[in-house]
Amino acid sequence: MSNEQNENIPEVSSPPENNEEQKNELDSIIKMGSITKTSGKYPIHCLTIIGQIEGHYILPSQNKTTKYEHIIPSLVAVEEDAEIEGLLIILNTVGGDVEAGLAIAELISGMRKPTVSLVLGGGHSIGVPLAVSADRSFIVPSATMTVHPVRINGLVLGIPQTFSYFEKIQSRITGFVSSNCSIKKERFVELMMNTSELVTDIGSVLNGEEAVREGLIDSIGGISDAVDCLYKMIEDRKKES
Repeated sequence: MSNEQNENIPEVSSPPENNEEQKNELDSIIKMGSITKTSGKYPIHCLTIIGQIEGHYILPSQNKTTKYEHIIPSLVAVEEDAEIEGLLIILNTVGGDVEAGLAIAELISGMRKPTVSLVLGGGHSIGVPLAVSADRSFIVPSATMTVHPVRINGLVLGIPQTFSYFEKIQSRITGFVSSNCSIKKERFVELMMNTSELVTDIGSVLNGEEAVREGLIDSIGGISDAVDCLYKMIEDRKKES
C-alpha cells in the first residue's frame, strides 16, 4: 500500500483508561444509588436511601425502592475499604420494611468511620431510625418526618399475642431511636401515639425545625453543611490517630 493511501486511513484512538471506571460508577448509581467520590477533599461514599425500603417481599415494579440486599453489602464494603474515609447518607424515603430498615440502621450506627445523614423531602416511618443512625444528622427546612406506630398489611388476628408482638417491635424502634439521638423515649412514644394530627392514623408529622427542636435531628442544613461536617469529622479522626 502506498504512503498516500496510508495517509488517508483515519487513526483509531484508543479509549481513555478511565472509561471502564466511569461505566462502573454509572452502573453503581443506576443499580444502588451510591457513588464513591475520590476527587474531593477526602474520599467519601455517598449512599442514597429513597422511595420504599424493600425487605423480604418484592414490591411492585412501579415502586421506587431501596433494596436492603444491595445496601448491606455496600455498607460492609465501605467499612472495609481503607481508601474511603467517610459515609454520607441521603434520605428521601416513605419508610418500608421494619426489619430491613432496622438492619441497615444498626449497620450504620456500628460503623467506625464518620457518618453523616441528610434528610431531603421526607424521612418517614422507619426512615426515622435510619436518619438518627449516623454520627451527625441534618435536615433541610422543607423536609418532614412522620413518627407513627408499627403497621402491618394483610390479615391481622385480634388476639393478645398479636398485640404483644407489635409491642416488642415497637420497643426495638423506640429503644434504637432514643439511644441514637437526644430525644427521650417517653417523648418519642408521645409523638408516636398522637391522635390529634393525622386523619386516618395516629402519629405526628414534624417539619425540619420541629425535628431539630424535638431532638430527633441534630441540625438544620443542606448538602454543603453535611459534607463540611463530614470533612471536619474525618479531620478530627485523623488527628486522634
